[in-house]
Amino acid sequence: MFRITYKKAIEKTNNITYQSMESFIHSLNTVCSREGNLIVPTSISFGTDTSPEGRMVTKNFLEAIQSGLGNYEIPEFPISIFKVKKGVNLDKQDKNYDLFELACKICSKKSIPNFAFLDTQFNKEYYKEGDYDTEVAYMGCNVRILENCVDENKATIAGRGNLSITSINLPRLGIKYGIISNEKANLNKFFEELEEKLDLVKDQLIERFELQCKKKKYNFPFLLGQNLWIDSEKIKDTDNLRKILKQGTLSIGFIGLAECLKALLGKHHAESIEAQKLGIKIVEFMRKKCDEYCEKYNLNFNLIASSTNSNRFIKLDQAIYGKLKGITDKEKYTQGFEIPNNYKINIEEKINIEAPYHILTNGGHIINIQIEKEYIEKLDYIMNILKQMQEKQIGYAKVEVLT
Repeated sequence: MFRITYKKAIEKTNNITYQSMESFIHSLNTVCSREGNLIVPTSISFGTDTSPEGRMVTKNFLEAIQSGLGNYEIPEFPISIFKVKKGVNLDKQDKNYDLFELACKICSKKSIPNFAFLDTQFNKEYYKEGDYDTEVAYMGCNVRILENCVDENKATIAGRGNLSITSINLPRLGIKYGIISNEKANLNKFFEELEEKLDLVKDQLIERFELQCKKKKYNFPFLLGQNLWIDSEKIKDTDNLRKILKQGTLSIGFIGLAECLKALLGKHHAESIEAQKLGIKIVEFMRKKCDEYCEKYNLNFNLIASSTNSNRFIKLDQAIYGKLKGITDKEKYTQGFEIPNNYKINIEEKINIEAPYHILTNGGHIINIQIEKEYIEKLDYIMNILKQMQEKQIGYAKVEVLT
C-alpha cells in the first residue's frame, strides 16, 4: 500500500512540476515588462543538480521547452543553457547522464538548449565542488560572469552582472591599414590605432560606471532592495552604489575578426595559418590591455567576442567604403572571432580554429555549429561533438540543426 501511495505522490508531484515549468516558460515569453513593452531577455543554466528534486525540475523543464509554446513553437526565452560536467552528467555512469542525453535529443530536433562546459580550464579554475555559485554563468548574448579582480573571494556568479559593454569595429581598422588601402598591410599602425580605440572605450566605460555609481539604492528596488547584488544589504538607501557595482563587469567587445583579417591579409583565419596567427595576436593584444585596466583601476574589465552591432557596423562601413569583396559585401559582419557562415569547413576544423580564442575572451564567447539533419539520426553524433568541444577547451556552444 505504501509503495502505491508513494508512486502516486511522485506522479502527482511530477505533473505539477511540469505544469510549473510550462507556466514559467510561457510567462517569460508573454510578459512584456521591459521598457517599450518588450519581453525581458532571460537565460537559465541547469544540468548539475543531482538531488531528486533538482533532477525532476531539470527533466520537466527540458520536456516543457521541447513542447514549446503551442504547435511546438520554439520559445525565444529563456535562453536555455545545459551545463556539462564530467562526473555529473557527461559519461554514462554519471548520475545526470540521462538528462544530458535528453538535452542532446531535444537539441537534435529544436536546436536548443545551448551548452556550457564547466571543465574547460578557465571555467574549472574557479569551480568549488558543492558550490553552484562557482559554476560559470553564460547569458544568451555570450556574456560570461565568473572572475573578480576586485575581490577574488567573491569570484562567483551570484549577485553580479555585466554593467556596460562597448564593441570595437575591427573590420574598419583592417580596411584602413590593410592591403586594400596599401600595397602591404601596415600592422604597426593597425595596433597603434587599436590601442587608441581600446583606451577610448575604457574611458567611456569608466565614465558610465561613475554615472551608475551616483545612483542610490532606492533607484533599484528589485536588484538592490531585495539584496540580489553582492553586499547590497550592507548599504543604506541613500548611499551611492560604488561598493556594490564594483563587483560587476565592464566589457570591451569586438566584431568581425574574420573580415578584419581579410582586409589585412586577403584571407581570414580559416583560410590561412598566417591569418590565424595574426588573429590570435590581435585578440591577445586586446585581452592584455583589458588585464592592464583591471590592475590599474581595480575594476573588472574583460574582453568579449560581441554578438551585437554586426549589422550596424557594416552599414556604416558600406557608406564609406562601398561593398568590398569578402569584407563589406554582406548583410552583417561575423560575430567576434567566428569563421564566416558561408565558408565551408568541417566541424572538427572549426572547433580547432575557434577554440584558442575562448580562453582569451573572458567576458564571453560562443561557437556556433551547424549540422545537417541527416547526420544526427544517431544521438551519439551530437554528444560526441560536445565532448570534443570540451576536450578542445571550448567554453560555450550552440548547436543548430539545419532542416
